[in-house]
Amino acid sequence: MFDIKAIRENPETFDLGWKRRGIAPQSAELIALDTSLREKKTELQDCQSRRNVASKSIGQAKAKGEDADGLIREVADLKKRMAELEEDVRVLFDDLAQKMCRLDNIPAEDVPDGDSEEDNVEVRKWGTIPTFDFEPKQHFDLGEDLGQMDFEGAARMSGARFVILRGDLAKLERALSSFMLDVHTTEFGYEETSVPLLVREHALYGTSQLPKFKEDLFEATTGHYMIPTGEVPLTNIVREQILEENILPLRFTTLSQCFRSEAGSAGRDTRGMIRLHQFNKVEMVSIVKPEQSHDELERMTGAAEQILQRLELPYRVLTLCTGDMGFAAQKTYDLEVWLPGQDMYREISSCSNTGDFQARRMNTRYRPTDDKKTRFVHTLNGSGLAVGRTLVAVLENYQQADGSIIIPEVLRSYMAGKTRIERP
Repeated sequence: MFDIKAIRENPETFDLGWKRRGIAPQSAELIALDTSLREKKTELQDCQSRRNVASKSIGQAKAKGEDADGLIREVADLKKRMAELEEDVRVLFDDLAQKMCRLDNIPAEDVPDGDSEEDNVEVRKWGTIPTFDFEPKQHFDLGEDLGQMDFEGAARMSGARFVILRGDLAKLERALSSFMLDVHTTEFGYEETSVPLLVREHALYGTSQLPKFKEDLFEATTGHYMIPTGEVPLTNIVREQILEENILPLRFTTLSQCFRSEAGSAGRDTRGMIRLHQFNKVEMVSIVKPEQSHDELERMTGAAEQILQRLELPYRVLTLCTGDMGFAAQKTYDLEVWLPGQDMYREISSCSNTGDFQARRMNTRYRPTDDKKTRFVHTLNGSGLAVGRTLVAVLENYQQADGSIIIPEVLRSYMAGKTRIERP
């Protein structure tokens, strides 16, 4: 979300930013709408002032026994014109607001230009891609062979893109979640948070899922939406607040179920756990001062990387190009983990700096200690990690020739000391 005043003062900057995203210039249309809105508001104010003067003059004229018919007709005409202007202002305001809230964020200067994921830039790789003396399987074959991953049973009750985990695989998913939360809270200063899974429309508007991405959401009949990510409730903790500078940065983390319709994913990853309607994710959110957000993105990405490193899962870090970056992001790093069964890297975390884009939508500010004027905070979000996809990566990277799965050493204390998952 942007301030129309900023667009009026720097139209070329905004148009250039949108051009880098492959979006046509928007400033001329927005400024024209804003100009019409301000003109109508000014005329409305003038009419209100003239009506007040005329109404007062009517009383004075009557008190003196003078003819007030002309003033009465003028007031009636002014009231009619004011009603027309009020409707014009409402229509113009709504039109401008709808266009403004659908504008993509402006990419940071150091984000690479590009049209698609093919233009993303690899920053670094970590770990050694494993080699096998047998043909590695994909996670769904491994899980079904173990008798602990059931897609058919889930489909009978819920349809496609759901899964039932049982036994050691269910316990391994829980172990991964606990491990991630423990690392983020004890080592990286994130506050563990339990959040609502149902939120109202304004919360999703604040974090930019609405109105543009409504088709990706599950909507309840109560006026609530099921959260697509823990980012939504975590970030909205500070909505409509003025924070004191000395409490920043704020860092929150949560384990939550996430719900996505996957409306735009027809035909992609239709089998397995890569793209489900319901999944678990550990989310990180930071609320910081503007000058902190660049370093905070590096810090957050490093926290997500630590989970993969301690699980000894090979991965790479990509800087997303302008054409592949999310709607609200100024800059995004994607972490992609190696999946031997697919013989490729797949996304497991996305860490983004949104600048003040979400803060403006939520009206979240902070009060600097040396300045009476408040400023918008910057917000960041990142997966720390997607739990289901991490489970997928563990199964595929730690698989053995007999179909069993070695449990990563850092998870064994969460698995009652167990070292291997085998078919019961």
